[in-house]
Amino acid sequence: MKRPTTYALCSLAAAALTAAGLVVSGEAAGKAEPPTTAALERTRNTVRMLDDVYKSAIVLITDKYVHDTDDFPAGAAAVQWFEGITKKGWHEVRLLDATGEPYDDENVARDEFEREGIRQLKAGQPYYEQVVDKGGRAHLRAVTPVPVVMQKCVMCHPHYADARKGEAIGAISYTVKIE
Repeated sequence: MKRPTTYALCSLAAAALTAAGLVVSGEAAGKAEPPTTAALERTRNTVRMLDDVYKSAIVLITDKYVHDTDDFPAGAAAVQWFEGITKKGWHEVRLLDATGEPYDDENVARDEFEREGIRQLKAGQPYYEQVVDKGGRAHLRAVTPVPVVMQKCVMCHPHYADARKGEAIGAISYTVKIE
């Protein structure tokens, strides 16, 4: 009788432990399992919903509460709002500059994903995403454009005055766990 190899024994043991629910494959080893198509699409829908809510709120704040340069700008409110959401662990969200002249130095792309997202948006792409492994869990990273949508934006950002309609002058960066 031929003896099983160590690899075969380990594979059998791993399969038995996984079947018994004692080992979660991928995550236990620190590597995320690839998301299912359905899970990825649910997460994309979540990002689209969050993007709509956040951008609608920023426009509403600007329209109703920003009247001159002494008023608290909606962009500054968004930065604080996003920091709170991230600290609470719901997901990561950041406001990014796409002009090269950030209103606040904190609003610049921090990593290659965000830099590539800005490049893609500036090249006319409507959205940029990537699935990443973060702490053994699959996450969707996405960058969406923030265009100038009203004249009040130019009040605090005069360099936006030359932006073409619909051009990304900023972006929102998301990192959302895929469940």
